Amino acid sequence: MPNIILPDGKKIEFSKSINGLEIAKKISSSLAKEALVMSVNGILKDLTYEINSDCEVKILTSKDNDGLDTIRHDTAHILAMAVQELFPGTQVTIGPTIENGFYYDFSRKEPFTESDLKKIEIKMSEIVDRDEKTYREVWDRDEAIKHFKKIGENYKAEIIKDIPKNEEISIYFHGKWHDLCRGPHLASTGKIGKHFKLTKVAGAYWRGDSNNEMLQRIYGTSWASKKDLNDYLHKIEEAEKRDHRKLGKEMDLFHFREESPGSVFWHQKGWSLFQKLISYMRARQDQAGYNEINTPEILDRTLWEKSGHWDKFGENMYTSTTPDEKVFAIKPMNCPGCVQVFNQGLKSYRDLPLKMSEFGKVHRYEPSGALHGLLRVRAFTQDDAHIFCSEEQITQECLSVTNLILSIYNDLGFENIILKYSDRPDKRVGDDKVWDKSENALLEAIKKTNLEYSVNKGEGAFYGPKIEFVLRDAIGRDWQCGTLQVDLNLPGRLGASYIDKDGSKKVPVMLHRALFGSLERFIGILIENYAGKLPFWISPLQSVVIPVSQDFDEYAKKVHNEVRKVGISSEVDLKNHNLNYKIREHSLKKIPLLLICGKKEVDSNTVTIRKLDSNKQETMELNKFLENYSKLSKAPIN
Repeated sequence: MPNIILPDGKKIEFSKSINGLEIAKKISSSLAKEALVMSVNGILKDLTYEINSDCEVKILTSKDNDGLDTIRHDTAHILAMAVQELFPGTQVTIGPTIENGFYYDFSRKEPFTESDLKKIEIKMSEIVDRDEKTYREVWDRDEAIKHFKKIGENYKAEIIKDIPKNEEISIYFHGKWHDLCRGPHLASTGKIGKHFKLTKVAGAYWRGDSNNEMLQRIYGTSWASKKDLNDYLHKIEEAEKRDHRKLGKEMDLFHFREESPGSVFWHQKGWSLFQKLISYMRARQDQAGYNEINTPEILDRTLWEKSGHWDKFGENMYTSTTPDEKVFAIKPMNCPGCVQVFNQGLKSYRDLPLKMSEFGKVHRYEPSGALHGLLRVRAFTQDDAHIFCSEEQITQECLSVTNLILSIYNDLGFENIILKYSDRPDKRVGDDKVWDKSENALLEAIKKTNLEYSVNKGEGAFYGPKIEFVLRDAIGRDWQCGTLQVDLNLPGRLGASYIDKDGSKKVPVMLHRALFGSLERFIGILIENYAGKLPFWISPLQSVVIPVSQDFDEYAKKVHNEVRKVGISSEVDLKNHNLNYKIREHSLKKIPLLLICGKKEVDSNTVTIRKLDSNKQETMELNKFLENYSKLSKAPIN
């Protein structure tokens, strides 16, 4: 007689074994209609799963993340099913869910085309209409391998061989079509609905290894309602318009080359934007009491071994062996170098908290297929800082860092911030009393912000708990940027210490803090958030002076010089093109202000201002313009 405990604590007793659908019907008929899968003691199960003992059960619908994820998982199966019905002989490999959708990798000689995607979508709709029953079977391992080889599914046979011996070989059927899968799945193909869309085809190596066969990956998205699907597709359209790679080219900011994959070639305007961000942050950090340092980019292997990075991160590090057979690594992070600076000279409790910031260039290997413009690179600049403090100072320093990060995001136009808090993992270092203090300090800092936050249980670093700062941009996308981590491990490993009040030697607590995370990535986010129309103070080129004709070139040069003198970045366009052409050209480059100079402006010592995305023009006395806009061109630093 199983007792079922519901999320609200209510208990329902049953006289015999029971499945999820029966539990849902017992709760309410409306829940039974919406039920997709269930959670049994925190483990996802099909609604047909039989429960024989007491347990906690939650019935999941499309309103739950796991419910929506299951819809997407089923849609991936229906995609593979449709492909094999339309293109016999195509082998299926893997088809997981991803954020907002799913993909499936196929082995097929002929490439899929856009028209093929439309045909596949139609076939998927037919399969949904057939409402094929879904059920699960557990197979013998050897029989499963033999079966999939026999039907020409060699990739599936290879996957089964690699499944640990203690795991079941789980096969899901949708009608007669079947696939190797852990599940769970919906009760039938009709349950997924028709709110899906196949979005693109891309190449992908089998198991991510470039030595293996290139497969064809079909991406798609699936939602619980037509409105949700349409909203998402609109967001995708908007995201394509805002793609920082496209805008970066139009605005002449940067480019990439195969000779140095994942590294940015900054153009003059892009580098100006980069430096404006650094200057702004440098000023904010100076106000907050940080001391800026700089550490070497190449360090001996022995230091990375002491820090623990060699074992945990070695495969992602770039290394070099010198003629004297010493092994050096280009730093993938700045922390060990910063500890070396702290270790110079005797430190007292009176020196704490000691805040060291660094705009450190780091290098990390990323697979070529994962690289994505500025958002995923191999070489990037971290706006790092490390705060050395005592255990008693953790709370206040965490709060100070949190307030600084939120204030900086606000200056840059990001007001919708979500915080994610991760506490101690099972495998960790450090005393539990210090963990208690660290976790309480971070939680207190979060709560004082009055912002929404979620808890990622057990997801902290092995050396301490952490906060992740997530920005929500203009079209509703979330970007994880800043981090704050409490480190109970690295300072001791690298010999950091200070003399306490009682004369004893103590190991400081180390707070790792990044505001943007990566300057390169944050610039990509900024460009996409503003669709290239950056705030005036941070725009790499704030104005272009345009004479109406060559007769007014000298006045335009004068205006240009006066504008630059008051700190507004400017260019003067003396090219032999007509006015409308120049306006269109500079508008495409997202220049905030165009300053038009003609006879009227010369006679009255004025400029006519045309703002980006506005057809209206305003004529203003030159000195007044300089006074007003010189203030607006400055970073918002108190």
